Amino acid sequence: MVRGRVPRALRGRLAPRSSPPCPLFAVHTPLTPASRVCKPVASARQYGTAQSGHSGSADRAEARESARNDAAADSATDTARQDTGSAQAIADEATSSSSSGSSVASDAQDWECNPDLKIDSFKDLPHANFGVNQHIPFDTEFKEVLKSIPWQFRAPIRYAFAYGSGVFPQSKASGRVPTAEEIRAIHPKAPLALQRAQDGTPKMIDFVFGVSHTQHWHSLNMRQHRDHYSSLASLGSGAVSYVQDKMGAGVYFNPYVVVNGILVKYGVVQLNTLEQDLTQWDTLYLAGRLHKPVKILRDDPKIRLANQVNLISALRTALLLLPPKFTEEELYGTIAGISYLGDPRMALPTENPRKVKNIVGNNMANFRRLYLPLIETLPNVDFNDAGATGKDWVCDADKNLNLVQDMNPVKRGNMVRRLPKAFRSRLYFQYQKKLAMPRAEFDKMMDEGEKEDSVAFGRREGGGFERQIVQDDPAELRSHIRAVIKQTISWPATTQSLKGPLTSGFRRTWRYLTEKMDKYRQGTAAEKAGATEQGAGSSGGSGNGDAEKKP
Repeated sequence: MVRGRVPRALRGRLAPRSSPPCPLFAVHTPLTPASRVCKPVASARQYGTAQSGHSGSADRAEARESARNDAAADSATDTARQDTGSAQAIADEATSSSSSGSSVASDAQDWECNPDLKIDSFKDLPHANFGVNQHIPFDTEFKEVLKSIPWQFRAPIRYAFAYGSGVFPQSKASGRVPTAEEIRAIHPKAPLALQRAQDGTPKMIDFVFGVSHTQHWHSLNMRQHRDHYSSLASLGSGAVSYVQDKMGAGVYFNPYVVVNGILVKYGVVQLNTLEQDLTQWDTLYLAGRLHKPVKILRDDPKIRLANQVNLISALRTALLLLPPKFTEEELYGTIAGISYLGDPRMALPTENPRKVKNIVGNNMANFRRLYLPLIETLPNVDFNDAGATGKDWVCDADKNLNLVQDMNPVKRGNMVRRLPKAFRSRLYFQYQKKLAMPRAEFDKMMDEGEKEDSVAFGRREGGGFERQIVQDDPAELRSHIRAVIKQTISWPATTQSLKGPLTSGFRRTWRYLTEKMDKYRQGTAAEKAGATEQGAGSSGGSGNGDAEKKP
């Protein structure tokens, strides 16, 4: 088992070199005719309505915090982009082997040993480069377009990210040039950078905004953007926040609204709800979205820490589902597929059946950038491929390297013990039934686990029960883990979908369903076309073989 040499492009610390950035981070798509008449996007700070003097000192303080969180996201992205010779930087993004000026005490430097650390600022994170793997380097102009959107809201936004196919393409570049009318049909005033990034297929851009107090936020936002809401808003911000917090996964979506000339959908979530889902996997609704590459536009120290817990939990879960040898594509596909296992849209004709394959196949380098620091951290998984020693292999989106994991039951039992609490408890109940463990013995074990949960999860060691779980037949283990994932996701995702007509209105909901069904038809057609081509190739080969056998 050979650990791949960490590429210089990911070892960056603080000081950039003069060499050009990795080609992964540049956009090379051509300009469209319509884009040549568009003005370049302005700096994100010019869009800051929250700092425009319309509110009091509290809102100005929120605006200053938003600006700091914006700057933190920029700094993390710059660090991720840099190419320097620090051999420890890749590990430092996920572990504490950093000599940075962190304010965390030396006996509390291992971040997995301190998931409950009180985080008040980015200086309180375990080290300076902690979690920069979450910040995918991006085309600078397109990033500024995305960052301009949160600044159009006077209601304070503490955390924000953009995600989905409107940000990360899920198909190869077609080279198609859309007409000005096609662009305006989606984005009334699409900036040039947005047109380039979406490569001939204009799409709505999805955002999630993390806020401190949902009712207060909606009250402010309804005054500014009443047209973003359905008729539910006529009942007041209390009704809106009740529907958000008490139904589904705690997210309130406003789709098909135009902000700054761009068609967007934005979801609003309370930060405490987001943090809980990231660390405990209560619903996996937003945690699952953050398993995949997203563009973080406004960062928050607690959420960065919580999301690092979320990402390493996704990696451990995927390893429990995979055999001893597997490829990167299989690993990232397993991770990306977690959030879709219990999603009712995947069982209905409302989602592209090739969605996971498309997400991973067209974002391999972004997945690698997100998970490579964590793979380097875990002691029981390694790259087992000569390609991992090549120069700039991380940037090569066409590479699909081989990995190997240690199937030692002690190490795998530790992985089970370190899964998120809510998710782990559901898995334990599955095996309590299967192993016919007496209820009193099981309750005693769970009580002891509760006491141990007050200790850092990085130090938790799997016992006999966890080793029994991982020594189960691999097919049975996969079946039980998938059942727990479906159990976790199914009800929140279903109720979140059912409240769509209430929060979005019937017209927008119907438009959303129509577009999803169209994607389903396109994906099904692509699958059939691929199967037909494969069948034709097989039959062609068979025919040639039969012809050679004829006298």
